[in-house]
Amino acid sequence: MTQETQPVQSALSDLIPVDEFAPRLQRLLAWVEAEVLSVDVAIQLGLVAAAIIPALIFGPRLKALVRVATGKHFKGGIIRRLIETLLALMTPIALYGVLTVIRIILGSIDQPVEIVSAAISLMTAWLIIRAVTLVIRSKFWSSVAFYVAWPVAALDVFGLLDDVILQLQALAIPLGETDSGAPIQLSMFDVLRTMIYFGVLFWGASFASRAIDQQLDRTEEISSAFKALISKTLGILLPVLALLIALQLTGFNLATLAIFSGAVGIGVGLGLQRTISNFAAGFTLLADKSIKPGDAIELDGTFGWVTAMQGRYVSIRTRDGTELLIPNDHFITNGVINWSRSDNIVRLHAPFGVSYGQRDMKLVQQIAQDAARTVSRVVPDKDPVCNLMEFGDSSVNFDLRFWISDPQNGLANVRSEVYLAVWEALHEHDIEIPFPQRDVYIKEFPGRAADQVASASTAELDETASQSPAK
Repeated sequence: MTQETQPVQSALSDLIPVDEFAPRLQRLLAWVEAEVLSVDVAIQLGLVAAAIIPALIFGPRLKALVRVATGKHFKGGIIRRLIETLLALMTPIALYGVLTVIRIILGSIDQPVEIVSAAISLMTAWLIIRAVTLVIRSKFWSSVAFYVAWPVAALDVFGLLDDVILQLQALAIPLGETDSGAPIQLSMFDVLRTMIYFGVLFWGASFASRAIDQQLDRTEEISSAFKALISKTLGILLPVLALLIALQLTGFNLATLAIFSGAVGIGVGLGLQRTISNFAAGFTLLADKSIKPGDAIELDGTFGWVTAMQGRYVSIRTRDGTELLIPNDHFITNGVINWSRSDNIVRLHAPFGVSYGQRDMKLVQQIAQDAARTVSRVVPDKDPVCNLMEFGDSSVNFDLRFWISDPQNGLANVRSEVYLAVWEALHEHDIEIPFPQRDVYIKEFPGRAADQVASASTAELDETASQSPAK
């Protein structure tokens, strides 16, 4: 009795069906030989490649012709921008025209045109996408539009877009069920579609926000604080509105966001506490008009001007030309000196002192007041005042007080001009400005120290006598 032996199959053959690779590979090679390595395909590929040569020849010439024809009539504005976009695409447009002529010729002699038609479709999609990216000024958004739209157009041309969409829809995670029991899923296709919608809507919201800001800047009837408040409100509301519209366009049920509300609340409470505080403080500063763009302020001993108020910080430009970015909540917590909040007229102090040898102190007051009036930035409508403040250790101390109406032009510089004027005026009247000095009287030394001092003094006297000429 004979027993047939069965072929032994390894575990690798169970995991990888090696026997099926050969038939599949043969079918692939047969398709390539029949569909790709054919005379018709080779002719079309050669014509597509040859079309580049006349496009490179006629493209720059067409560009120069259009530039000359439109240069005198359109020198600025949106029309000129569109013309510059057209000029940048002149060579690809010439290639599109050559490919169209080739397809018409092949079609007239009953030759296949599938490859040429596909090339024309890709060229059309590339031209449209490239024109849009050139119009968009933002480099980031133009790059996003190009690298997202171009692959989608290429897949659509070759008929693969539907299969890719089905695969993306199959990659989904369950989020729950509706009231009627229908499952709620979030697929990769929904995520990508939401991102695309949000990108387009966010760019539109940014464009609208910039346009509104430019219009507000040209409006003189609205205060600068209210302009900043409107700009900041739109800067927050428009992106949020763009996100909500993008979610609605993809059919996303906003009620499912309640699932993530707990995690979002913890994240806001812990990680975004300072950020939310700065946003709230920014709205508070604009609403109560404590500071506004253009105000001259002093913060922690630093003097500067408010140049911009953003969602998170206030930009302050100092007289040194540096730009300080101070968080909004710093103004609420630590306070700020606003030199021009309600009135630009502010009073400055210039303390000084004179010697006790000066008897006529009223003359000193008059001289200081007259000297302050000679400074151009001192307000003439408010007389300077010079008060005697105290009898100090080395001088009689005065405080000269004067008014200016342009604190935004600096405080230290005008105080310096007043000091120089006072200095010159006091010296013209031979009034001394003393400096601190001390007279030390030594009553007695300890015994040993006294002997050392006495011996040193005797030696110094002897040396002096020896150096003196004999009489």
